[in-house]
Amino acid sequence: MRVTEIFYSLQGEASRSGYPTVFVRLTGCPLRCVWCDSDYAFTGGESLDPDEILRRIEAYPTRRVCVTGGEPLAQKSCADLLTQLCDAGYDVSLETSGALSIAGVDSRVARIMDLKAPDSGECERNCWENLACLTKRDEIKFVLASRRDFEWASDQIRTRQLAALCPLLFSPVHGRLDPADLAAWILEEGLPVRFQLQLHKQLWGNMRGK
Repeated sequence: MRVTEIFYSLQGEASRSGYPTVFVRLTGCPLRCVWCDSDYAFTGGESLDPDEILRRIEAYPTRRVCVTGGEPLAQKSCADLLTQLCDAGYDVSLETSGALSIAGVDSRVARIMDLKAPDSGECERNCWENLACLTKRDEIKFVLASRRDFEWASDQIRTRQLAALCPLLFSPVHGRLDPADLAAWILEEGLPVRFQLQLHKQLWGNMRGK
């Protein structure tokens, strides 16, 4: 499979935020979100087989692994890699755009699934059938760039009863939406969501490999 980078850092998002983690960033993505911060992963990368990926992961002192992208599920062999990581005893999470089916992902994997809001430019690509696959182990992430995005996300939570499926995460697009505004809106609406900032950006900005 094509791999853009494998690196060791702190997890910056979701319920695993702050934990030392090995990141495997796969190459390629069918989406082009307006605010994407990993467009360098759209092309290129290095061809590695799963055994070599595991050997590189083993060099780091953690049992937590996050497979991300781009869109990792755009590579058909991603599901096999996830299973192999679980079989090796790793605590595995997957960061996915929500545009591709997660039905074939190993149930031991924590799936951190985006739902794309209107200002992303890719709202129509949401694969709503994925909602039926989610469990309490998974998480839905909304990355929001405006009040319009916030209202759209709030409506999805209410009409689709998303809080009954799994934990919900709200993040402001870095540099586009004031985090204090988003926090205030969440409090005003009393939404059953977890507010989060991207920890890695607070520490290192947009530095690649962090």
